[in-house]
Amino acid sequence: MNMFRRLATATAAAALSVTLVSGALAAEFVAKIGHLESAQQSRNVFLEKVAKLVSERTKGAVEFQIFPQGQLGQQREMTEAVQLGSLEATVAPAAFLGGFDPAVSILDIPFLLPDDDATAQKIRGGAFGDAVCDSFASRGVKCIGLWPNGKKDFTSSKPLANIGDFAGQKFRVMDSNILIQQFNALGASAVSLPFGELYAALQTGVVDGEENPLDTIQRMKFYEVQKHLVLSNHGAMEDVILFNPAFWESMPEEYRKIISDTFKEVIPDLIKHKEASVQAALDEIKASGIDIRELSPDEKKTFREKMYPAARAAYIERAGDEGKKLIEVYEKEYDAATK
Repeated sequence: MNMFRRLATATAAAALSVTLVSGALAAEFVAKIGHLESAQQSRNVFLEKVAKLVSERTKGAVEFQIFPQGQLGQQREMTEAVQLGSLEATVAPAAFLGGFDPAVSILDIPFLLPDDDATAQKIRGGAFGDAVCDSFASRGVKCIGLWPNGKKDFTSSKPLANIGDFAGQKFRVMDSNILIQQFNALGASAVSLPFGELYAALQTGVVDGEENPLDTIQRMKFYEVQKHLVLSNHGAMEDVILFNPAFWESMPEEYRKIISDTFKEVIPDLIKHKEASVQAALDEIKASGIDIRELSPDEKKTFREKMYPAARAAYIERAGDEGKKLIEVYEKEYDAATK
């Protein structure tokens, strides 16, 4: 089923559900919002919360209809539909948007955001986040903010007792030169493989290790074919909130502000919800008997000093002058927030 057929089916279902509500008043602005996570995961839970709050705060004038789990297509289809105006909005992992907007690949750089949530939010919600969003304007979509969605950790079938142990190991990565260079900086090699092939690749030794959020490692059972887990929090998993520009501009400024403010307001609770999911995943992984260790602050500093420059250079090579300007904004914001 193509994107447009999915959208027509989903829209008809949503319209039917509205007519079944006795006395329901038609909203003045209706936005269908598609994304890839399941209904139980943090992104969807808080999209539903935002939808409820926005409806209340606009007295029913703005309605968000949330479609999780790829009901409206894969991320590329949804992003293009938002660009074309056949879909009003999507909340997308930044890692899936690099081909659409190379500048956003800055979020692939390891150790980009500090562990402290408040400090990370200063960077995400400040001039850097604004600059990331601004990069989408020339691509025909309106970015209204970034949402945190966890951090990546390392696993391997071989020991990872110190930074030197990474040398010579093979790690699976997404198809990104930034991620390849972050492992090359550690003396490891990176292999780009489709996500669906990763379990078998770990099981058969095609690769030694991988990087993913803990809840992904738990859900995909990667820990069954790995012996070592390092809690590194090295890779920020950020979501990008994208609207169709024409739809966005069609709403009064008052409604646009309510929407932007509400997305930002729920971030602390979104982080807590994600942390609970990650803790539950860690508990299950621990029960398997896998070796687990957490990087100390000093180790994280050492890893960042090794990995950041190589990934930074790969990013600038990809994003050009636009990337250079964004890096300058980021580094200024990072230095100010972490002093």
